[in-house]
Amino acid sequence: MADDKDVLRDVWFGRIPTCFTLYQDEITEREAEPFYLLLPRVSYLTLVTDKVKKHFLKVMKAEDVEEIWFDFEGTPLKWHYPIGLLFDLHASNTALPWSITVHFKNFPERDLLHCPSNSVIEAHFMSSIKEADALKHKSQVINDMQKKDHKQLWMGLQNDKFDQFWAMNRKLMEYPTEEGGFRYIPFRIYLTMSDRPFIQKLFRPISPDGHTHTLGDLLKEVYPVAISNDDESKRYQVVIHGIEPLLETPLQWLSEHLSHPDNFLHISIIPAPSD
Repeated sequence: MADDKDVLRDVWFGRIPTCFTLYQDEITEREAEPFYLLLPRVSYLTLVTDKVKKHFLKVMKAEDVEEIWFDFEGTPLKWHYPIGLLFDLHASNTALPWSITVHFKNFPERDLLHCPSNSVIEAHFMSSIKEADALKHKSQVINDMQKKDHKQLWMGLQNDKFDQFWAMNRKLMEYPTEEGGFRYIPFRIYLTMSDRPFIQKLFRPISPDGHTHTLGDLLKEVYPVAISNDDESKRYQVVIHGIEPLLETPLQWLSEHLSHPDNFLHISIIPAPSD
């Protein structure tokens, strides 16, 4: 892959200042102070909130505590979506710090998956990486890795170790030069305006006639309303890792540099703020 290490570092070390407050109806023995944390964009809520949990448990009785879950403005936050995606999708045009509410009761079964342990997060993460590699290399790279290599990917994410993660992830980002890119680009497009969780389909980085596909080409094919005509005001923002990449950006470059650690490009399409 093209070695744009600064971009990879910027993506990895992206942080969101967040204020966690306990839901007003939770029963506490004394007032619960808010808890502030810089959340890593590339991680998962349930992986990085042990400190949050400990902080609020100090003011609660054990019998009042069930499974922890989070919401933003009444929307339960899916822990199996990367944190940066959750922010881009639900909160990109709100003021910082991001204000998240913490719950220990009334788990929303219809909206969220249970997350009893880190091994559940690891299983979800590894299945995403395997799915991405099936699209990119017909699973050849991930299947050639040993179990300890898979573990290194997970431990790199869990312990926030950029070099440990990328020493292994680099292999998942390689492709034969003559092919000019991956077989298919692993991407998911999320819409705040839809009940459908996300859009995902097969899309190649290079067209049959050798033309390099861009982010704009992908949107034209998959969700054309996201692209405004020259004569109309912008209706949507197309956001990856908190930025709006140029529509002319090659999809292959985006896949190599702006994918989350799960190897997917997570693209949020949100209504443009009305000034």
